[in-house]
Amino acid sequence: MSTTPPRWLTDTEPGHSQWYIERFRQMAADGDDLAGEARFIDAMVPRGAHVLDAGCGPGRVGAALHAAGHRVVGVDVDPALIAAAAQDYPGPDWLVGDLSELDLPARGIDEKFDAIVCAGNVLVFVAPGTEAQVLRRLAAHLRDDAPLVVGFHTDRHLSLDDFDAAVAEAGLRVDLRLATWDIRPWTPAADWAVSILRRA
Repeated sequence: MSTTPPRWLTDTEPGHSQWYIERFRQMAADGDDLAGEARFIDAMVPRGAHVLDAGCGPGRVGAALHAAGHRVVGVDVDPALIAAAAQDYPGPDWLVGDLSELDLPARGIDEKFDAIVCAGNVLVFVAPGTEAQVLRRLAAHLRDDAPLVVGFHTDRHLSLDDFDAAVAEAGLRVDLRLATWDIRPWTPAADWAVSILRRA
C-alpha cells in the first residue's frame, strides 16, 4: 500500500468525511441538481456502458449513472465515504481503494471501462506527486480510445500546467478541454477545467 497519505486525510479536520456525507445528503434532500457530471458522461457512452467513478466519494455521480442504466464501479480511498455510498445508493459496486495502486482485475473486475470519470476535484486531493501514477493506473483500466474525464478547480493545490505534465507522463493526451461540466468553452480565465483524456 502507498505510504504517502492522500491530501484529504492530511489537510482536513477530524470529522470532515461525515460533514461531506451529510452535506450531499442535505443537498439531495433539498432537490439540488447533483447529476451534472453524470449527464456529461452519459452523453459520451453507449447504453449499458461500464463506467468507473474514480474517487467516487459518497456516490452521487456513480448513482446517477447507475440510474441511467449503466454498470458502475465506484472507488474511493475513504471507507466512510464508500459506506455512505453503499447505504444511500445500492446497485453499483462500491470499493475502498487507492487510485495510485488501482488493480481491479485483482479484485475480480476484469472488464475494461467504456469511460472513467474523476469529478469533485479528485486529482487535486490525491497525494502530491502521485498524479501521473493515478492517471496511469486509471488508463490501464480503459477500453481502447475510451475517455478518462477529469474535472477540478484550477485555483486549488494542482495547477493546470502540472496536471498537463502528469497527463503526458501517464501516456495520455488532452482530447478536449472545457471550462465547466455544462460544456462551456475553455478559456485561460476559467477557474475550472474539465479535460477529456485519451491514450496518446
